[in-house]
Amino acid sequence: MSDLNRKICDVFAGLVVRKDLVKTVKGNAIVPSYVLEYLLGQYCATNDEASIESGIQTVKEILAKHYVHRNEAGLIRSTIREKGRHKVIDKVSVSLNDKKDVYETEFSNLGIKKVLIDSGTVKKHPKLLVGGVWVIADVEYDHTEEKDASPWILSTIKPIQMSHFDYDGYIDARRKFNLDEWIDVLVQSIGFNPEFFGRRSKLMQLVRLIPFCERNFNLIELGPKGTGKSHIYSEFSPHGILISGGEVTVPKLFVNNSSGKLGLVGYWDTVAFDEFAGKQKKVDKALVDIMKNYMANKSFSRGVEMLGADASMAFIGNTEHSVPYMLKHSDLFDALPEKFYDSAFLDRLHFYIPGWEVDIIRGEMFSDGYGFVVDYLAEVLRHLRNQDYSDHYSEYFKISSQISTRDRDAVHKTFSGLMKILFPQGGATETEIEEILKFSMEGRKRVKDQLFRIDSTYADVNFSYSNKVGKEAPVSTLEELQYPNYFNKTVGEVTDIGMPEPVVVKQREPLISVAVEKASYDECELKEHHLTFAENQRGVSYDNLFGPYLKGAKHITITDPYIRLFYQAKNLMELLETIIKQKAEEDEVIVSLITVEDEFKGEQQREYFEKIQSSMFTVGIKFDYSFDTTGSQHARHIVTNTGWKISLDRGLDIFQQYDVNDVFSLSNRIQKHRPLKAFEVTFINIQ
Repeated sequence: MSDLNRKICDVFAGLVVRKDLVKTVKGNAIVPSYVLEYLLGQYCATNDEASIESGIQTVKEILAKHYVHRNEAGLIRSTIREKGRHKVIDKVSVSLNDKKDVYETEFSNLGIKKVLIDSGTVKKHPKLLVGGVWVIADVEYDHTEEKDASPWILSTIKPIQMSHFDYDGYIDARRKFNLDEWIDVLVQSIGFNPEFFGRRSKLMQLVRLIPFCERNFNLIELGPKGTGKSHIYSEFSPHGILISGGEVTVPKLFVNNSSGKLGLVGYWDTVAFDEFAGKQKKVDKALVDIMKNYMANKSFSRGVEMLGADASMAFIGNTEHSVPYMLKHSDLFDALPEKFYDSAFLDRLHFYIPGWEVDIIRGEMFSDGYGFVVDYLAEVLRHLRNQDYSDHYSEYFKISSQISTRDRDAVHKTFSGLMKILFPQGGATETEIEEILKFSMEGRKRVKDQLFRIDSTYADVNFSYSNKVGKEAPVSTLEELQYPNYFNKTVGEVTDIGMPEPVVVKQREPLISVAVEKASYDECELKEHHLTFAENQRGVSYDNLFGPYLKGAKHITITDPYIRLFYQAKNLMELLETIIKQKAEEDEVIVSLITVEDEFKGEQQREYFEKIQSSMFTVGIKFDYSFDTTGSQHARHIVTNTGWKISLDRGLDIFQQYDVNDVFSLSNRIQKHRPLKAFEVTFINIQ
């Protein structure tokens, strides 16, 4: 076990489970993860391997015996008849039969209806009346000759949810983790391996949790297929419901005026709309209008009566085009149905998750570490709905006065939600608060930037904040940094979308640089400058970043203490490929690597270098390597005999992890399609 997993098990004993166990026990049961983890939490909330194995077998036996598969419903009904009573795990819903003045239960998989249930149980669990709830129920059979009477009797029913929750204990336990550890705990609790995600990507995963802990929070996520957009809302919490965008009606969502029955927003903490995008989808305009009022005012009407609710809304859908295509020809809301492509509706969205930044989920990205039983975390988030952290930044920062009330409210809601998730105990530092505030403002700015393009009546807004001494910091979206030539331009005027080229100046006659030989060098136009790249930014390659500064060099020295593992050696190989592209075919270039020998895998490390050496010799690259033994080598840079030093804070390790074995992945084949880690690079003329 890793130190973090050991710590999780020690601090939250009995409340965590190994996340890969869900797949182990699920089999062919079509059941949400929180149901499985509820059972695993009863029998496998431990780090003792023997207890886990025993618990897994117990859970499998429970599922085999009591979970109702639809194709085996007849067998289960027969079992109930023959035994007289049997416990089942199924999704049930309740409706009021007003002619008989009784509540009747319907079992989704078992296929039985009109099972009587007492009003006390319905009052205790009102969600039974809408959407359906997964339960463990004892069902009895008692045949009767009465014409309309049902032979099925509901003996006991228990919704699959935690029976108690100690919030003070949760807060005390949170204090034992630093921020990085806590973020990783939450990412593992969602089910992902944090090693495959950068800081920004982790925060985007956690933003998906805000609708569960923040009342009336309106979130949208549009992006490619396969990024896990709907996972949180369908599998994560018994307090949220995922519905298809095409199945939504005013009575189902808000209220049925004829019957007076309250809709989904009255019973669920989060209502998520799956497959929300699609230009051809037919949408009821009345639904859009009532949604706009609800999203803005937290209320809706039933005849002349106004009703309120606090359900958050999440809209998730697939984009139809790439980001640069949308920026040039339309906007980032391009995929929405026509009725929802309405500036008044879109202006009520608090945060836009850029789904194109979220990596397509691969098998190795799922966690086999420990995380909260999701039902426990769901109860934590629900408890946090009663708290407000929206002003926790005011001690250190002030949002620009140009930002409208609606924009400010959106930023406050996102900020409050993330603070609840990350710092429920308080105590965040100024730097940590700034990171969350900036991220919250970016999500709202993404909405506002697109509104400028959709509706010209929206005024330009200065999205910025200032610190205690009045120093202002502007906020930019990643698209603005990556495609700077489209902002504040109307559709059709956008040109040359791509990474901006650095401004060029003529360099001086080269001199001898430290530790490299002098060589003839044709005068070219380059400049000293510093570049900063954001996490998840794309469009960068060694060719366009380093290529111009390596052209014409006869001796290049690479200093990087972390060229040890396979992927790091692969980065080195790709840099050498860039050097090959920059040299004449008949020229030879000496490339010297200074690195540090791996303590445990030095032999394999040398094997990598010797293979590179052999491969490079045939194309005129004389590659040699040496190990620094002083232990003082921390700097990472590239130095050429033409007088340039490229200082790299991350060395060559600028790309996020990708599947090197997937030959059909563009991330594997073309560097410009890989998301970046956050890094900085400085080009220095050392002549």
